[in-house]
Amino acid sequence: MTIDKKPFSAILGKLIVTKEGKRLGMVKDITFETRTGELIHLVVKDPTPYIKNLNLESTQLKEALVPYNSIIAVGDFVVVSEEDLI
Repeated sequence: MTIDKKPFSAILGKLIVTKEGKRLGMVKDITFETRTGELIHLVVKDPTPYIKNLNLESTQLKEALVPYNSIIAVGDFVVVSEEDLI
């Protein structure tokens, strides 16, 4: 799936929600592969209690990581597919 290109500043600070409407937290940062530029994860700040049920990868600082390929849409929110998170 291709997502329209957005500048990092347009995604930073947006609320991350599942397509079912569950809030996960806010976008703090994005991780990427330096050689290819492939986007890998969204780093979540201010995670909600719901995100703990998803058993996501985390950084060394215990920040949750949402796989970039789970993103369905970016608009007022970053919408992700919960099925792609599990």
